[in-house]
Amino acid sequence: MDFTIKLCAPEKQRGACIVVGVFESRKLTEPAKSLDDASKGVISNILRQGDMEGKANTTLLLHNVPGITSKRVLLVGLGKEKEFNDKVYQQAVLAAFKALSQTSAPDVTLFLSDIPIKERDTAWKITQTVILGAESTYRFDRLKSKPEKEQSALGKITINVNDQASLQAGEKALKQGLAIARGIKVAKDLGNLAPNICTPTYLAEQATDMAKAYDLKVSVLGQKEMEKAGMGALLAVSRGSHQPARLIVLEYRGLAKMEKPIVLVGKGVTFDTGGISLKPAAEMDEMKFDMSGAGSVLGTLTAVAEMKLPLNIVGIIPATENMPGGNASKPGDVVTSMSGQTIEILNTDAEGRLILCDALTYAERYKPDAVIDIATLTGACVIALGHIASGLMSNNDQLAQELLQASQLALDRAWQLPLWDDYQELLKSNFADMANIGGRSAGTISAACFLSRFTAKYPWAHLDIAGTAWRSGKEKGSTGRPVPLLTQFLISRANR
Repeated sequence: MDFTIKLCAPEKQRGACIVVGVFESRKLTEPAKSLDDASKGVISNILRQGDMEGKANTTLLLHNVPGITSKRVLLVGLGKEKEFNDKVYQQAVLAAFKALSQTSAPDVTLFLSDIPIKERDTAWKITQTVILGAESTYRFDRLKSKPEKEQSALGKITINVNDQASLQAGEKALKQGLAIARGIKVAKDLGNLAPNICTPTYLAEQATDMAKAYDLKVSVLGQKEMEKAGMGALLAVSRGSHQPARLIVLEYRGLAKMEKPIVLVGKGVTFDTGGISLKPAAEMDEMKFDMSGAGSVLGTLTAVAEMKLPLNIVGIIPATENMPGGNASKPGDVVTSMSGQTIEILNTDAEGRLILCDALTYAERYKPDAVIDIATLTGACVIALGHIASGLMSNNDQLAQELLQASQLALDRAWQLPLWDDYQELLKSNFADMANIGGRSAGTISAACFLSRFTAKYPWAHLDIAGTAWRSGKEKGSTGRPVPLLTQFLISRANR
């Protein structure tokens, strides 16, 4: 899609389609009123006939409206005016794109960004429109022998603003929206790939290609380098697989000196059987999404590089499969992490924290300003927060608040859970410094407590995305989350 920003009157806009909003009960927005006046009341007369009430997620397509130069007018329901908010705006934009996809309109002008939303400016609405437009056309059919032929004819989207100041701010917002949309697509594509294709080696190849495209520094550690570094926890997970593990490091240098970077650590388990602690067969195919943390790091770095943010950012991805086999780690094994701390493996399906702990120790060498790890870590987080919010835990209140603010701004929800020392008792082991699980209660928190033991030297936050990284059922596929949250956090940091 080709997005542009424009300042124009709706009744004078030529093209295939114009989109305007209608509140309940049939109350026209200002652009809709302008079209109604130009048509001498045709639009309001159609509404009075009961074809549309203005309820949220409804649309009505009109053709050849008298007095209007556009071939089509798409009316989009906005719900009750008093209840109109950022979430309803998103739904209205998605409803508009869905309706447009069922037409042959090659272009559209949207008159929705001038509708007031509490605590949201025009720039926010433009960025969201671009992201949602890309979302509406996303398809993953590259593995099908005959890709789907039904594709939207829509190629050009014009977003209208109502003043010159919004026009100038809108250009920057447009670029940010395009960058974030590209980052989300990177994360989705990697997550949706079959696990026999998206292996640790494949992730390393993709990172190398990214480095060439965006002039990043890349390094990939193989098994020998990881053994030399003492990454016994990470390598314990990869022992049962024929696919070699990789530690992938990407460096984005947005400042003159590579000082105090923000480090993003993404869990990259490209397929998780549970190992010797084998998972049930039902829905095990979805364990290809267990590398969604890694995908979000690559997606976020793509967006950052596209925006050229003035920050230093390091992406670290521990990548491996977790497979059963004659050489696989067993419950009861004790391994030594890169930090020197020993871990009793009570459950081989609690593997994400084992690969993350060595990556978090590796991050120390960068003397980071902050470290954020992103992982599909615990089923307990899905039980606690469902598929709406990602779990957030942190050893630094300021960092946690920044991430929560970013989640609100991006509408990529996160919710903070406690990380009190009281929970550390759950990880006691009779035979090692700690166990890798803490029992059924507080599973999400005990997992974060485990990781916190490797993050004492820097501000750190943990995002558990087990419930938000992908959808199941008919709409099965990667969501691309939390790329919007992470990119907004970094944009806010750059602005600060």
